[in-house]
Amino acid sequence: MSSLEAVHAVTLQVMWTRLIALVEEQAQTLLRTAFSPIVRESGDLSAGIFDCRGRMLAQAVTGTPGHINTMARAVAYFLERFPAGSMVEGDVYVTNDPWHGAGHLNDYVVVTPAFFRGRLVALFACTGHMTDVGGIGLSPDGADLFSEGVAVPIMKLIDRGCTNETLLAIAKANSRNPHELEGDIHSLAAANDVAVRRLVDLIEEVGASDIDDLADFIVNRSQQAIAKRIADLPKGEASYAMTIDGFETPVELHACVCIAQDKIEVDWNGTSAASRFGINVPLNYAAAYASYALACVIAPDIPNNAGTLSAFEITAPEGCILHARRPQPVACRHIIGGLLPDVVFGCLDQLLPGRIPAESASALWTLTFRGGKPPEFTISIVTNGGTGARPELDGLSATSFPSAVRGTPVEIVESGTPLVFWTRELRPGSGGAGATRGGLGQHMEIGTLDGAPFTLLAAFDRIDHPARGRAKGGAGAPGELRLRSGRRLAGKGTHRIEPDDRLIVLTPGGGGYGDPDRRPARARAADRSAGYIEARDSTCGGG
Repeated sequence: MSSLEAVHAVTLQVMWTRLIALVEEQAQTLLRTAFSPIVRESGDLSAGIFDCRGRMLAQAVTGTPGHINTMARAVAYFLERFPAGSMVEGDVYVTNDPWHGAGHLNDYVVVTPAFFRGRLVALFACTGHMTDVGGIGLSPDGADLFSEGVAVPIMKLIDRGCTNETLLAIAKANSRNPHELEGDIHSLAAANDVAVRRLVDLIEEVGASDIDDLADFIVNRSQQAIAKRIADLPKGEASYAMTIDGFETPVELHACVCIAQDKIEVDWNGTSAASRFGINVPLNYAAAYASYALACVIAPDIPNNAGTLSAFEITAPEGCILHARRPQPVACRHIIGGLLPDVVFGCLDQLLPGRIPAESASALWTLTFRGGKPPEFTISIVTNGGTGARPELDGLSATSFPSAVRGTPVEIVESGTPLVFWTRELRPGSGGAGATRGGLGQHMEIGTLDGAPFTLLAAFDRIDHPARGRAKGGAGAPGELRLRSGRRLAGKGTHRIEPDDRLIVLTPGGGGYGDPDRRPARARAADRSAGYIEARDSTCGGG
């Protein structure tokens, strides 16, 4: 390498490091300016930079795989609708189309072109979850997409600096939280604006005219790194199946993972057909979580961008529950989508034994409530179960995996709604027994203080089919939903809770890893001092 090439390589590496900081500032701007608690408090978002060809170059650390990896593909759809040559300064684009965005109508994707001295140099995109976009709400009860809310095709949110007030008026008129929705849309655009300014500063600082060389450097290096990693893996294929609760009937998830010389394929052939209700998954979202599972095991240290993702090929038969077709209902696609990494892990455990954790609670237990005295409130509260035990470490308690969203603080809920959490604590004994035990779920008891009933839009799993252990580890405790008055509630559907009653929620625990008799004595003593009850010797209580 010549001295000039060495200097250029150093400059590109410095620029790459700055891009990581830049997109994280983009995400933090969204986090701090968002109106809805699920974005502001839980981080249900993503942010990233793309080159003019639509290749994702860098993503923020803050965000969820479902948002990040769908957004990685979404920008190409924006470029099909608005080619790079047609973009001008002051334009901003938006969609919540499930097949061109993040998988359901509640997620808005906003894309902003970045110009330097009149020339398009990059695109910034970010995604945020909107609490309410109309229709029946964030519920699996919908019969089709049209019942789930207002769909926004890929279109201009801002045209040469002028906001599309008609679009905002329609979106607000159909939302139960109109001002929150409007504020969240503006926060997405603001986050991109900050990133554009920082990129212009960077280009000026290094004396460049664009980031084309940097884009090729990032993508090529990532492709080389993932190719080498895959080449070093043992070759072969393995299949794994999981039965989950589903809605009208249980759902079978079948995956076959094939590690070839230069790529890894995941085929979902054999998976159940699409549901009549809103738990179906567009393929872009299924691919997002399957790719994330591969990256966690194969390449956790390689940056997640277009170069890395190009090595993963995800397929599913059209018409199965992981390849939903418009206008099939998809509002709660995250329930099944979040369980896909457990299936991929089951395959990888056969190809790479001794490295893969047990199954996790995985399916988000997001509590979406409506009700109260007029004006009624609508809120989505993130709660989580336990993660699967790892070969050398216990699972994490009340921790979201694979989605990575944070739990909503009780104080935020109680200060903005009449809801009150009478109990919110770890659920003793809910983690599967093993040499390393599964993470614990939660026990919550929720009521209201305003004397009015409230409604739960339930969309939960792991009630009939809990997380399984691995290598002789025990299963985690199943989730449970019931009223204090005694009636058990279905895991999916709409439930009314009377003001003199309370909702009791027990989130699932993670599976254990290894023979429980091999658990170290020190760990057993710590379990007892912490009040942990061996799941195999208890009813997995928690209230």
